Amino acid sequence: MEAKGLFNVARKEFIDHLTSKKFILILALFLIISAYSMHVGMDYYNMRLESYKEQISQIEEGELRYMPEKPSILIIFQRLHFVISLLGAILAIAIGFDLITREKESHSLKSLLSHPVYRDEIINGKALGGILALVLAVGIAFLILFAMLLIFSIVPDLDEFWRIVLFGAVTVLCLLTYFSIALMASTVSKDSGRALMYALIIVLALSFAMPMIGGMVAESVVGERPERPMSQSYVEINVSGEVVRQYGPMNKEEEEEWERYREELKAYNDKKWAIRDAFDIFSPDGNYMVVSISLTDPYVTEVHSGSWGSSYTPGETTSIQESLEKVWKSIFALSILPVVFFAIAYIKFMRMDIR
Repeated sequence: MEAKGLFNVARKEFIDHLTSKKFILILALFLIISAYSMHVGMDYYNMRLESYKEQISQIEEGELRYMPEKPSILIIFQRLHFVISLLGAILAIAIGFDLITREKESHSLKSLLSHPVYRDEIINGKALGGILALVLAVGIAFLILFAMLLIFSIVPDLDEFWRIVLFGAVTVLCLLTYFSIALMASTVSKDSGRALMYALIIVLALSFAMPMIGGMVAESVVGERPERPMSQSYVEINVSGEVVRQYGPMNKEEEEEWERYREELKAYNDKKWAIRDAFDIFSPDGNYMVVSISLTDPYVTEVHSGSWGSSYTPGETTSIQESLEKVWKSIFALSILPVVFFAIAYIKFMRMDIR
């Protein structure tokens, strides 16, 4: 493989994507809906900020005796991962599903190989061109989102800025997974219609079927949730089994009962998480959700796939390093899945009989 041939193919594919009506249409839809979601998130942030200011004034007047939590601008981005994971997947699949089948259907692959270009330069160049198009799409989207923040005089601090940047990087990793799936489907299929169908089937299986199966297996294995003690006092316990708040005094017997329940609940959730996470590690959407929640919510102390899996400690925030350490398995999965699917596409293309 020579760098000149690789970059020539990549440049051609990149320009083809930018001038494609299909790419422009989906990108426009992606940007419009992302901007709308951002606008809704900013309205929610402003509402939370006004509520925070009111509570601060109540503290100064002696009407409120606890310190409220100041909302972070990261809550604006918490609503984006749903939009990005859906429309981003559509954009990535649209870029990759006909990269190879288009050449087969137009019978241009054989003539392309008659030029001084190697097979690996073709498959690698097509992949690189698609990746550059995806990076450009995500980059444009986040530049627009940053511009919207500045227009509304919302300026992130340094920690929030780097969390947003990492959120963008993880978004690229997620979309690369969908793109590599589409590229693999394009390589093994005879035509673009079958490639699109195969890509959608694989994405649906990984993003929906695997987590669903994991949830059913977890429910059947762990059994019923531990029963909460019946007492005059009430204890608020998060999904990690940690006591968040306690209402009312307790005698020794009640304390022992709540402690036993806390340990049983932690063991129950730990076992349930282990089973679900084993299945969800293959889900690009599930991994993306876990990492994005961890990055865009500094108050979260533990997060798993599904809304039931988030644990919070009021008043305490986690650093960026701590947020990443808690979800390193999902980050690793988002990094390795594109490599696996691209490797399958590469091997298949290199062994393809072109006559």
